Amino acid sequence: MTSRAKGIRVPVELDQAVREEMKRRGVTEWSSMIVELVDEGLRMRRAPGVVFVDGPVGRRPVIAGTGLDVWEVIAAWQELGRDYRRLRTAYDWLTEPQLRAALSYYEAYPAEIDERLARERALTPDDAQVSFPFIRARQ
Repeated sequence: MTSRAKGIRVPVELDQAVREEMKRRGVTEWSSMIVELVDEGLRMRRAPGVVFVDGPVGRRPVIAGTGLDVWEVIAAWQELGRDYRRLRTAYDWLTEPQLRAALSYYEAYPAEIDERLARERALTPDDAQVSFPFIRARQ
């Protein structure tokens, strides 16, 4: 990815908040923290109802208030023939705005979600055992 240098002025309070976030996440470069925050902020504006959380694989988009990753809902939607009514039935505990948020995020960022889906589909039982040794196969 190419980048451009930009000079910005930020209020002291905002700079302090960014530096606190840097410490919490172990980020050493102010500009990389700002890029991440702006990127996530723009993504959340483009797909209201999607938020970002930390996890074992890094930051990831989830449906606000659910703990469900966007990719999980999109995987189900694809398996259901991309039929919204069937998805709505399968996830009857989610609200319409929550489901629409996942679909909106996928519409805006398909490559990101498709990449995650490909990784999940390529995961073998042996890979899962190595990655998650505390999980045991059913017998």
